[in-house]
Amino acid sequence: MGLSDQPFEVMCPDCGGMLKIDPVSRAIISHKSAPKKKMFEDFGEAAKALREADARRDSIFQQSVEAQKNKEDVLAKKFAEAVKKAKETPLGERPLRDFDLD
Repeated sequence: MGLSDQPFEVMCPDCGGMLKIDPVSRAIISHKSAPKKKMFEDFGEAAKALREADARRDSIFQQSVEAQKNKEDVLAKKFAEAVKKAKETPLGERPLRDFDLD
């Protein structure tokens, strides 16, 4: 049984928001925030929450940067494989292109 390439939704256990995830790239493609629950008891708690939110954003940004690096590697590997396959295919099996007839 193979993995589906259709996006799926997962609820964030931390904030209760709904995340739509692309299984191929493993990236979050949309986010629906959970309804706001409560106000903070004091400024210290609010400041802590802001620091945690900043850390989460930094983490998400780093994951995005890594995904872009991996994307380039995957595309390079796909291109190398296509070139290898083209070289291995005998000329008689290749489709004719207009400039092949010149």
